[in-house]
Amino acid sequence: MERSYRNTDSARTFRCLPMRRLLTAAALVATSSVFADGRFSAADVPGAGIHQPGKVVIRNSGATITAYQFFGNIREAIFSIRSTPVKLRTTPFGPAVYDSGARMTTRMPTFLSMLIADAARTHGVDPRLLVAVASRESDFDAHAVSTAGARGLMQLMPETARFLGVANIFDPRENVFGGAHYLRTLLDTFNGDLDLTLAAYNAGPGAVQKYGGVPPYRETQAYVRNVRAAYERALRTN
Repeated sequence: MERSYRNTDSARTFRCLPMRRLLTAAALVATSSVFADGRFSAADVPGAGIHQPGKVVIRNSGATITAYQFFGNIREAIFSIRSTPVKLRTTPFGPAVYDSGARMTTRMPTFLSMLIADAARTHGVDPRLLVAVASRESDFDAHAVSTAGARGLMQLMPETARFLGVANIFDPRENVFGGAHYLRTLLDTFNGDLDLTLAAYNAGPGAVQKYGGVPPYRETQAYVRNVRAAYERALRTN
């Protein structure tokens, strides 16, 4: 069975975000959907009408789903996936994933709990989901570095952190806000489907598109199963 690109040499190895190769994966899986160098004027896409500097914006044309980061009037494609030839079937988890005011019960330092709650409110994501992901990614270690180079609480790769506006990848606040931003982007991209969102977080959206669902990578399947189970446990305790 194929493996995801993540390195899992030991049980303590921290997982890295798929953002590590977002542009590369998108180019390989959907070359017709990725623009030449990622930069083009907003006027190049008629009717886009999107000008939101500093934000990631989702455009769903029905055939292609693309996430953009804006820099003034210039926008850069973070990733792009096509719904053809493999049409993704999504099953929304429900409104809980967007419950940004939910109460957390997981024990952690007060400063981290407050930080996660703030990031959740800012990006409209359930803080309990952020906790489940951060726990799996770094075990709440702000200084964690994976063998692949992913860093911080949410295990952001340096090049992807740049797209999310993260200047200091080891700053807990910037790292968590970047991870929350990306999780919300994936939730919007996959219509609230939790399994596909988590699979894309672990293996990249290109891999999800390629297989039309959760990739057959052992690591990714375990990741989706474990993070979802932790999140569902948190839901039951409230």
